[in-house]
Amino acid sequence: MGKSTVDASAGFGLRDKLAYAAGDFGCNMSFALKGYLTIYWTQFMGIDNYLMASLLLIVQIWDAINDPIIGAMVDADTHKYRRNKFLAYIWFGAIGLTVAGALCYLPFPQAPGMVKNILFVAGYMIWDAFYTVANVPYGSMLSLISDDPIQRAQLSTFRSIGSMGGGLLTGMLIPVIIYDNQNNLRGEQMFVIALIMGVIGLVCFRFMVTNTKVRVDTTITLKEDAPKFNVMKAFNNFIHNRPAVGATLAPIATFIGMYGASTAGQILFQAYFKNAKISGLVGMISYFGVFIFSPFVGRIVKRFGKKEAVTFGSVVCALAYVLMLVLPITPDGRGLSLYVLCQIIAMLGGGIGNCLSWSLMADAIDYNEWKFGVREEGTTYALHSFFRKLAQGIGPSLGLVLATKLGYDASLKAAQTIEVATRMRYLVPIMYLGSYILMIIAYGVVFNLDKKTLAQMESDLKERRAKNEK
Repeated sequence: MGKSTVDASAGFGLRDKLAYAAGDFGCNMSFALKGYLTIYWTQFMGIDNYLMASLLLIVQIWDAINDPIIGAMVDADTHKYRRNKFLAYIWFGAIGLTVAGALCYLPFPQAPGMVKNILFVAGYMIWDAFYTVANVPYGSMLSLISDDPIQRAQLSTFRSIGSMGGGLLTGMLIPVIIYDNQNNLRGEQMFVIALIMGVIGLVCFRFMVTNTKVRVDTTITLKEDAPKFNVMKAFNNFIHNRPAVGATLAPIATFIGMYGASTAGQILFQAYFKNAKISGLVGMISYFGVFIFSPFVGRIVKRFGKKEAVTFGSVVCALAYVLMLVLPITPDGRGLSLYVLCQIIAMLGGGIGNCLSWSLMADAIDYNEWKFGVREEGTTYALHSFFRKLAQGIGPSLGLVLATKLGYDASLKAAQTIEVATRMRYLVPIMYLGSYILMIIAYGVVFNLDKKTLAQMESDLKERRAKNEK
């Protein structure tokens, strides 16, 4: 079996980390727009809350289904690309994303109801197809750039920095632009914003594709009679891969909590704190944990281990949202200060997890090779992404339904009653707290690559690969 083109001799350095960071910055130029879909299509376009919750779930199921399809397609692709097939797919998807994000924000609020439904579903599906083509191979690239655990942790950290940079840019600027002085949404701005973000994303992807070097052979075989790729067997390997399952359950919990709380959080700032324009800035607090921990991530991993560090961080986050639930967060400056304080504590707890989460999947891909004798980067990451995407649909749908049950009326926009606004104040920490309890279970119980086991796996794989090269 032929080997893919690799550059094993190329020294790992800052360019690798910046290139990988640029990829997630580019992804975030599109992905960050998802946070405004619910508010846009209910408050500006006028789709009914329950109908919107259903549509969100439908498109997210499609979103989830196409991830393993794309992943299997990438794994099974034997075409000889000039550099690397993963990079080729990433670039193709990036080109489509340039305009695809804007299709989710076509501004026709006077269109008939059925036309609005079709516009939302069609626009989202087109955007999602291109996003998947770019993002699934991009997530798989981390395990191919380096097989060193410290370097992978650094790549994971820089991916989070790239994500954070995109999130900070969009999170701080978009709310200032799209909310008026009465805290109501100016939805007509979203289409142009999405186009601009698409162009920025394309530039970032180009930098990533041009500067990424592949050092790990993607076609390692441990037996001469290794069978051809089988998607069903790959799926079976995934569900028996405890690190992959644990590293997947954690973001499932995160997305259900984060997206479940997103609608309530936007209403909270519109109608409770009455300051929607700073909502993005407050929401960006969580990203600063990456800045705090990134200089120390290598030492933290070496001293404590990845599993141990992310589990402890999840416990701190859970405690932060217990505080948010019980502290007197009133609709004034004092209450807002307490809210921000709780978010800062959660940021400190989640910072190390944000740095390391992606490297956990790279380790899970290695675990697949260690236990089952095959590398299935595309499929393993795609199945991971499949369940993440399901959570990304369940979260906002559940959050919108709960907010509506608690009295949220989209037609009132920022003029929700104080009773409804107060219910949002409690819904936000409840959604987050539930997610971090699940994360503690995912990292602490299911994910089984503690510091000692990870070292043993790395040693065994190096020995096998050395024998395979002889």
